[in-house]
Amino acid sequence: MSFHSAASVSLRVAAAVLGGYAFTWGFSGFAIAAMVAMGLSFHDAEAGALIVAWLVFLGVFLWSFAAASLARVGLVLLGGGLLMAGAATGLQAMLLN
Repeated sequence: MSFHSAASVSLRVAAAVLGGYAFTWGFSGFAIAAMVAMGLSFHDAEAGALIVAWLVFLGVFLWSFAAASLARVGLVLLGGGLLMAGAATGLQAMLLN
């Protein structure tokens, strides 16, 4: 395996693990906040979101290896995670006021 190939694989693994974590974290926060806003208790919303989060992480982890562009993977995973985390923060602020 050449250095370029090893570096490419290492970057893709890092994007899959770290970007997948960021995306799943944003998803979980947003899902919990949305379900609480719809009237579910916090603990029910948390349990439901975290069960689905395993599937979300698995999906984005596998997608990050199937996608052709590493830049697209990074943009979708980190950007999507940040957007959902920001939306969750805003929704939580609305719920607390």
